Amino acid sequence: MDFLELAKARYSVRSFKPSQITDGELERILEAGRVSPSACNRQPFKVYVVKSEEKLKALKEVCICTFDAPQILVICYDKNQAWQNRLDEGYHSGETDAAIFCTHMMLEAFELGIGSCWVGYFNSDAVKEALGLESRLTVSAIMPIGYPADDAVPARGHLSIKDKNETVEII
Repeated sequence: MDFLELAKARYSVRSFKPSQITDGELERILEAGRVSPSACNRQPFKVYVVKSEEKLKALKEVCICTFDAPQILVICYDKNQAWQNRLDEGYHSGETDAAIFCTHMMLEAFELGIGSCWVGYFNSDAVKEALGLESRLTVSAIMPIGYPADDAVPARGHLSIKDKNETVEII
């Protein structure tokens, strides 16, 4: 499928089969993130692959949006490694770089027939504590991944896309 078809077809999966994806599929997904662009190629992101029952349970206790996925990616960044914009004090690229990293993995997952969901409804410090993550990192996104359940469908609003005139202006 071409890229635009892939981007339009991908949706947030919130219902998964219990089986974990293969190591080869996981490696492809992680590689897609690894080669994603970042400001000045600083690559301030880090992903944790949560697969153990113990860690999945701990994550579920601090994030209600895990959707019983058999594995979950926790995408983080280190703002001290991110590019700092000298022209806009306080701006760093960490959140943006992590978002691009996450997007690349989501699209590769979908290309492989693997569902994912971008989750931002959590407390970063609570997630770090529950999983024992490095304190210097900020959790940017949680991404449950796995094979979509047979009854998985896009959310009602998935196809509700603003008109181009609302999001694009040529000046």
